[in-house]
Amino acid sequence: MSPNTIQMVGAALFAIAIIHTFSTKYFEQLAHRKPAHSGLWHLLGEVEVVFGIWATVLIIAMMLLEGRDFAVDYLDSRNYTEPLFVFVIMVIAASKPVLRITTILIDMIARYAPLPGAVSTYFTIMAVVPLLGSLITEPAAMTLAALLLRDRFYQHNLSRKLMYGTLGTLFVNISIGGTLTNFAAPPVLMVASTWHWDSWFMLSHFGWKAATATVINATIVTLLFQNELRALPEGEVESADRIPLLVTGLHLLLLLIVVVFAHHPPIFVGVFLFFMGIASAYPSFQERLILREGLLVAFFLAGLVVLGGQQAWWLQPLLQDMDATTVYFGATALTAITDNAALTYLGSLVEGLSDEFKYALVAGAVTGGGLTVIANAPNPAGFSILRRHFNDGAVNPLGLLVSALPPTLVAIFAFQLL
Repeated sequence: MSPNTIQMVGAALFAIAIIHTFSTKYFEQLAHRKPAHSGLWHLLGEVEVVFGIWATVLIIAMMLLEGRDFAVDYLDSRNYTEPLFVFVIMVIAASKPVLRITTILIDMIARYAPLPGAVSTYFTIMAVVPLLGSLITEPAAMTLAALLLRDRFYQHNLSRKLMYGTLGTLFVNISIGGTLTNFAAPPVLMVASTWHWDSWFMLSHFGWKAATATVINATIVTLLFQNELRALPEGEVESADRIPLLVTGLHLLLLLIVVVFAHHPPIFVGVFLFFMGIASAYPSFQERLILREGLLVAFFLAGLVVLGGQQAWWLQPLLQDMDATTVYFGATALTAITDNAALTYLGSLVEGLSDEFKYALVAGAVTGGGLTVIANAPNPAGFSILRRHFNDGAVNPLGLLVSALPPTLVAIFAFQLL
């Protein structure tokens, strides 16, 4: 089918949004060079608002070309469960009691690693937390890992190579680390029900390979930067008895309920409102809630949902024309410029696919999930938490791409050769 005018406008705006994403550092530099309009340049330099801005332009174009009702109906037809869920899980997972208990757990595991101090902690965060994402969902794992890395490492003026190497490896490990179950990784979730993939299937076909690649990636990045890591202070955990066990247990229970009902916004939003009430009633057991960061990430993902809805006309035929091997590498590459969950969802709409094609599509989608900030839904969460430690408060997209390539190659080896 030939694309209609709206679809062509949507594809053009999607391409502009991608280019804008790769240009945010330039806008941040403009903010310093031209302070008279620094507010505007800072806004355009926020990666989290890029897709929201161009999604707004798309809706305005729809109103001008097709009328108000058409634009409103299109907005109503989109599913915003994922942006809402990521916002809620980010804020709750980053609450002080949850972060404290996670830190204690990481320190306990790190003691058994045959590595010194900060090196052991770093390895544990990079290897264990991404795999934890298969239980608490990838967005929650990303939030916890980014906060732990921020508090333990990024605040110590790390070298540029270590910051980018860590970010690229973290994004790849989170993307593949959620494949041990059928509900934690967004690209898996999009096809699990349609293709009847349960958690045992995921563990036996994807999970053990992903776990192998995750540990290898964590080992490589740790060994590469072990000298710099050895020079860092180990960091101390505040006394856990300052937060009552009942309060910690309640926060973990709320987190569990949100994970269990991740696809039911009325429930997890209601739980979030209850959480906000608890946080307001007992501020001494909280630090600043990351509401701003969570809202920006939700805005980013909502914009991606709106713009992504106009890309099926060229993405789906492209996938249909590929064989199993081609689709694996094609999905890995396409994931860098579009959300991997959208990619697998489009694949799930095609009937008569072979088991090899299905495996290749999902494996490719999660393999490429660390190449860019838009490649995987949890990436904007980690980006939002860590980016202020980079020059000009912006992550160079090319730097992220280059740093994510080695761990991506390890993932390719795991999914294609093991």
